[in-house]
Amino acid sequence: MAESAKEPANIHDIILVMLDQVAGIAWQKLGLQPDFITGQIHQDLHQAKVAIDLVAHLSGIVEPQLDDNDRRELQNLISNLRLNYVEKSK
Repeated sequence: MAESAKEPANIHDIILVMLDQVAGIAWQKLGLQPDFITGQIHQDLHQAKVAIDLVAHLSGIVEPQLDDNDRRELQNLISNLRLNYVEKSK
């Protein structure tokens, strides 16, 4: 059986994984998902904003590498995070 050739890690793929993880933390800090460590809902809007800003910043790095559909999904994610932040900040 032939082994498939492994390719080195692609930084854009790693950034996409980071984006997904930081977005998950943003949802948790918005109080919309349970904390992954405690399992409890806890809202911290300051930390949510930092996470949302980081997602937006990292998206600017990877967007040129994405196809139209993935770019639109990422933009929708950022919009949804921001809208929820504004709603929770009221």
